[in-house]
Amino acid sequence: MPRASLDKDPDAVASMFDSIAGRYDLTNDVLSVGQDRRWRKATVRAVDARPGERVLDLAAGTGTSSEPYANQGIQVVPCDFSVGMLQVGKKRSPDLPFVAGDATALPFADASFDAVTISFGLRNVTDTEGALREMLRVVRPGGRIVVCEFSTPTWPPFRKAYSEYLVKALPKVAGAITREGGSYDYLAESIEAWPDQVGLAKLMLRAGWGKVAYLNLTGGVVALHRGTRPE
Repeated sequence: MPRASLDKDPDAVASMFDSIAGRYDLTNDVLSVGQDRRWRKATVRAVDARPGERVLDLAAGTGTSSEPYANQGIQVVPCDFSVGMLQVGKKRSPDLPFVAGDATALPFADASFDAVTISFGLRNVTDTEGALREMLRVVRPGGRIVVCEFSTPTWPPFRKAYSEYLVKALPKVAGAITREGGSYDYLAESIEAWPDQVGLAKLMLRAGWGKVAYLNLTGGVVALHRGTRPE
């Protein structure tokens, strides 16, 4: 059973996602009780892309997060380091231009995108600040970033209940669906270890992003962080 650890070795993390690719989207829907659809719609709204713009969608997986942009006539490039996820996505959406790539060393030219977005993937890279700097590099001056990521619930009683759910219930439910419960032990651990809303905002500022702000979704279970590359 593939099992990544919090040292986030790229090969181990990619292998883990390869193993759950076939049921990844279904599992997300079940675990979030359908909230993942709402989070993704909020991300698309925050990116606010227009026809003629070019959007880089990192940690795109099977392309679920990229499809809304393509449906609006926006040039979107789904990128992920899990070949297994990309293969599943290519079968489902053959018109999307899937690209294999690591967020810490992106295979794209400087200033080649109007916007970059990453949903539930920044948490899995080995060097968070390095990945944020790479995203800054490939976005044009004045371009924007939107990060959709698990965060810290703002109401203490709910925060405690949520932590119990992550540790005890989530891996069991996910394991029953994917038969790869170990992968979701890592998911719970990585969420618990992730910086809170202010912590991620500070990382973005240190990486060079300006006008950084965040919006809590579902009481802070997820947060949308936005920023702009200075002119």
